[in-house]
Amino acid sequence: VFTEMHVTFNFSLLFVGKLNVLYIIADDLRPTLGCYSDPVVKSPNIDLLASKSTVFFNAYAQQAVCGPSRTSFLTSRRPDTTKLYDFNSYWRVSAGNYTTLPQYFKSNGYITMSVGKVFHPGIASNHTDDYPYSWSVPPYHPPSFSYEKRKVCKDKDGTLHSNLLCSVNVSEMPLGTLPDLENTAEAIRLLKSMKDLGNPFFLAVGFYKPHIPFRIPQEYLKLYPIENMTLAPDPEVPKKLPEVAYNPWTDIRKREDVQALNISFPYGPIPKDFQLRIRQHYFASVSYVDAQVGKILQALEDLDLAKQTIVVFTSDHGWALGEHGEWAKYSNFDVATRVPLVVYAPGMTWPLQEDRMFSYVDVFNSAAEQPAEAYGVHGMVELVDVFPTVASLAGLPPPRRCPFPSFQVELCTEGFSLASLLDRHLRPTSHHAYAHSQYPRPSDSIRPDSDLPALADIRIMGYSLRSSDYRYTLWVGFDPKTFRANMTDVHAGELYFLAEDPGEDHNLFDELNHGMMIRKLGAQHSWAENLKQYLLYFSAVSKLKWTL
Repeated sequence: VFTEMHVTFNFSLLFVGKLNVLYIIADDLRPTLGCYSDPVVKSPNIDLLASKSTVFFNAYAQQAVCGPSRTSFLTSRRPDTTKLYDFNSYWRVSAGNYTTLPQYFKSNGYITMSVGKVFHPGIASNHTDDYPYSWSVPPYHPPSFSYEKRKVCKDKDGTLHSNLLCSVNVSEMPLGTLPDLENTAEAIRLLKSMKDLGNPFFLAVGFYKPHIPFRIPQEYLKLYPIENMTLAPDPEVPKKLPEVAYNPWTDIRKREDVQALNISFPYGPIPKDFQLRIRQHYFASVSYVDAQVGKILQALEDLDLAKQTIVVFTSDHGWALGEHGEWAKYSNFDVATRVPLVVYAPGMTWPLQEDRMFSYVDVFNSAAEQPAEAYGVHGMVELVDVFPTVASLAGLPPPRRCPFPSFQVELCTEGFSLASLLDRHLRPTSHHAYAHSQYPRPSDSIRPDSDLPALADIRIMGYSLRSSDYRYTLWVGFDPKTFRANMTDVHAGELYFLAEDPGEDHNLFDELNHGMMIRKLGAQHSWAENLKQYLLYFSAVSKLKWTL
């Protein structure tokens, strides 16, 4: 059996010093990448990283919105433990003094640095990105980000607007640059400063794209001619989708170019030609981020750090591109909760004998060599698994599993280390078969605040369980004062057979009588355990049903 202790032992033999960590986080990025077999998106640099890494094909966020997800995976605690479902509380005050991933590395002698959007800014990270707890030096924020929501998008008549679609001439932008260009330059500067210090470092780089608005260099649109764009394969709202499960994409509606379309609330739809343009801009934004990742990896190579640095690439959650008649995140569907997770561990995921690990790939050069196929893990994993995984790979003792409840425990994990799954030459060990996500709603009916209700307004919580075969979601009553869900107060449910329905379009929840099992499970303390048992129950019953 290839244990986590074995992983740490191998690394201690390979390296006299500690391994560095480069943790790259994209914003709102679903796995629309070449290494995830996406047929449209051009992502040669991330694909090159993936070819030297282990790719987790079924990785899931714990809540599909920025603040709660980032707090969750940086503390390795689920939203019900961080007590953060919106952007308006700081976990150290409202939940517990939980140790974060960078804080753990800092306490073990690492220099920890933050560039761009790592923690969610504002109250959710104490207006400091959790400095000085998590970081050795004050986090870096690009000056040009202050213009992100201003009227800088030029229309055909030359007037400036605050648009959703905002491809720009970078030289015409305020400060003559864009936030992710500045993030890349700062990350490279910090890598150079670390080169000769002889101290291990943990560098987190948070890119702002492909989050809206799509303010990106205009040349990236050329990679995706509008005539080649297609609509989502399932652009209609599913007939049996409960109202409570639908997100009305309110943030998109606030943009000037979308307001001009006069789209009805809550379902729309957005005109088809504009849908195509949204998809075009999203894909272009992904290629823009890919180029920034490539530049940082090139610097890591040029500084002779690639063979001494663990690299993690991921996102905080996904983003719907018209599937189910929905846009943005704010749901429990796969398109909102599934994320890329790519982990490079020198000497484990790729041999150290190779001369060069990384070289920048120009996405505009169609003759670029295709990288080797990535080694993939198809089991269910979660973003709360990243903390114990990176700790194990770096040779640090991974945090122990959290007890229940764990509000008074500063250092523990609600995830599992994935380190034993990384080596492509060894048989993978078993891992948990489910991924858990959740999303709050203010009411059964769709409201303007359905996407992001304030804590005090949450009345329903959608708890979702994803296995290799099913997605099962229960929308149950929730008390925001006690942070407790009533698993017997079921407002709606969703059940999708993924083999026949990979797009999660045909809800079969009403096919069976669930009442007896709901009453049986209602007294249990853990919603996750409730749903697991329920899924096992349904699996057995459904097999019998379809056999008969």
